[in-house]
Amino acid sequence: MPQPQLINIALHVLAGSAAIGLGLFLLAMTKGTPAHRRHGRQFAWLTLLVCATAAVGNVLFGYRPVFAVLTVLVLYQLLSGWRAIYTRDAGPQAVDGAMTAAALAAGLLILLRLRQDASGQQAIVVLSSLGGLATIVVYDSARWLFPRRWHGVLWRYEHIYKLLASLFAMLSAAAGNLLRVGQPWTQLAPSLLGLLCIAWFWRRQYRQEAARAGAR
Repeated sequence: MPQPQLINIALHVLAGSAAIGLGLFLLAMTKGTPAHRRHGRQFAWLTLLVCATAAVGNVLFGYRPVFAVLTVLVLYQLLSGWRAIYTRDAGPQAVDGAMTAAALAAGLLILLRLRQDASGQQAIVVLSSLGGLATIVVYDSARWLFPRRWHGVLWRYEHIYKLLASLFAMLSAAAGNLLRVGQPWTQLAPSLLGLLCIAWFWRRQYRQEAARAGAR
């Protein structure tokens, strides 16, 4: 294995481990505090490094559709979820539309290049990940039609979904690399766990908003 590839893998593993560890730590933190925002920015930069090294690996050192689609999925969820903080009441802007179009194009290219392996396990993971990407792209496209007053409420749910989904997608990629038994289900399990976690945080957010409305 050439030295540049080893360096790229080392950076990818170190950044991924740090991002996953920090992301799990953020789950337990009080949301909206200065510490949460500071560690959230650190998580974003680490995840960007994970995606950059994954993209370099796919382009220069061997294309693997599973990791290509997870790279696109994690990157788009991260950027779109981060943008939700800044758009808030205003709703999506031109840069958001450009990101959605780029994610759609990348997903279509991966789908066109997809080749199922003998066991079909690779196709299961790739297609499920592409399905997750398609769901987000459809929603983000529909946002342009929403009444403006909706965005002030929905941005929090978007932020929760997309940032948690990017975290658990990285866990899914890690499981695909580290766990050689029970595939593809051991790789899909983090995604299921992530959906349960998202549902819990959505419920908590809804209850907090209902409590604030009742207090008013």
